[in-house]
Amino acid sequence: MKRTWVLAAGFSASGWFAANAGAENAARPLGEPVLEQPTLRCFGAYWVVEGDDNRNAVVHADYRKAGEPAWKRALPFFRVERDAHKGGEHGSRVVVPAGAWLFAGSVLDVDPATAWELRLRLEDPDGGKAERILQARTIAEPVFAPDPALTFHVMPGDGGGTGSAASPFRGLDAAQKAARPGACFLLAPGVYAGAFEVRASGEPGRPVVWRGDGTGEAVLDGAAAGGKRVKRVVMASGLHDVWFERLTIRNGDYGLAANGSSRFVVRRCRIHGCDYGLVSQINTDGAVRGHFIADNVIEGPSTWPRSKGIENARGIQVTGEGHVVCRNRVRGFADAIDTFPSPVCAAIDIHHNDLETLTDDGIELDYSERNTRCFRNRLTNVFQGISLQPVFGGPVYVFRNVLANVAAEPFKLHNSPSGGLIFHNTSVKRGMPAQLSTPERVRNFVFRNNLFVGTGGAYAFECQPPMEGCDFDYDGFAGREPFRMFLKWGGVRYATLAEVRFKAPVYRHAVQADAGSLFAIPVAMPADEAAPWGPPDLRLRAGSPAIDAGAPWPGINDGFAGSAPDLGALELGSAPQPVGPRPER
Repeated sequence: MKRTWVLAAGFSASGWFAANAGAENAARPLGEPVLEQPTLRCFGAYWVVEGDDNRNAVVHADYRKAGEPAWKRALPFFRVERDAHKGGEHGSRVVVPAGAWLFAGSVLDVDPATAWELRLRLEDPDGGKAERILQARTIAEPVFAPDPALTFHVMPGDGGGTGSAASPFRGLDAAQKAARPGACFLLAPGVYAGAFEVRASGEPGRPVVWRGDGTGEAVLDGAAAGGKRVKRVVMASGLHDVWFERLTIRNGDYGLAANGSSRFVVRRCRIHGCDYGLVSQINTDGAVRGHFIADNVIEGPSTWPRSKGIENARGIQVTGEGHVVCRNRVRGFADAIDTFPSPVCAAIDIHHNDLETLTDDGIELDYSERNTRCFRNRLTNVFQGISLQPVFGGPVYVFRNVLANVAAEPFKLHNSPSGGLIFHNTSVKRGMPAQLSTPERVRNFVFRNNLFVGTGGAYAFECQPPMEGCDFDYDGFAGREPFRMFLKWGGVRYATLAEVRFKAPVYRHAVQADAGSLFAIPVAMPADEAAPWGPPDLRLRAGSPAIDAGAPWPGINDGFAGSAPDLGALELGSAPQPVGPRPER
């Protein structure tokens, strides 16, 4: 059967994007829509709208490559709960007058280095109407070909040298005296001992580059006498346009600290022996933006299973806007990748990362305001999966991630979050397939087309918090053993899927399956989450109940193979998602 586009409540005339038709308050734009900094594969915007007290206006979104005639539909922009964007300790830089609405949204998973047009159409049955077209360009992966006249050679040592191939600078401090925009320092193999404080910034298009020369391992080592280590192996705070490539950074409390810095590239580095791998946390003036963190291997001190509570160990922490964190391998921390509170925490992409052995949260999107996007990551052996505790208004997008051996909740929605879209994810774990374990309310979340797989338990899904304005449907649940009951929601228990569909306020189109026959390659379900897993192949088996069981969403699952999208991260017939560092060409 051909299924038409099924809208979440948030995308129809009865939810977050529009609600309560029939009232008489026309919507009017309050200023122009604002394009946020595009990333490699996404771009987003927001628009403040006044009026519309009856919540029936919609901001439709369409996009196309510049110069093409036809528009493609994206999800309508998300209606942010009033004042939710100001929930963080730093408030928000976006001004939304009392009584007005903030609409925000993204175009997702598109081609890099491409010019795009985004058409926004404000429509209100009470008479409000406006249309705007924004021009955007997704970024290319950073490339820099240094000027031979500004290329300097470096070797370990304590001073001297001219920077030529015949007479390299001896040590990083000696080299740094030549640092200026466009300078590229090629580090010869060896150990560069002690803390290194970078002092010189580059310029857009003319970075200062610190790069291994490719002939062996250039090691920045913070080990000190008596078994001690430095606090920060590399200190590069308050700078901009600085690159680190093909370096090993080891033996410090922090590997690389880039607080208050912008437009850093950290690529093909190895960081280990540090409690914190790479941090860019401080953003006092709200100007931190544009990091590109890719193809790194970052290894921390944590081991599986969790035995110490929440450890002070983080792989990557960023705040600001316009960052790309992709194709990294991070293992052995409490959290692999975190967003961090600041006056701006928006338009950040975390994708195609390979994350393992994480004793708190695999990925934290905590403190995000809007248009933070987490997609196509693989998480294996994690205590909690992906955290949104809290997010401030949204939308925060979480899609096509694969989670295996999650000890607790696949998605952590604690501390009263508001504004998340969780769709097309696959989670496999021991016990109940899905649970939300917090007494605090959850607002304005949409779940669609996810696949939750467990071994059995009291429920397929136990949802403890009070839910406000949330829409959960078209998810699939599978177990090795029968569930004692199917759903607990709002304190009410529903014994069977049939009862859920008939009586519950959610999951009218949920699917139930047997975990043993769900995947093309049978998965040995975890009998004990303390035993570490290798990443399983979670592609679906043809004919399983997850096939063609999802809801179409424009701009999300266009081009699905059958009569409707499949549940989970991987459409039938698709290859496993590439994650982690790419081979160097």
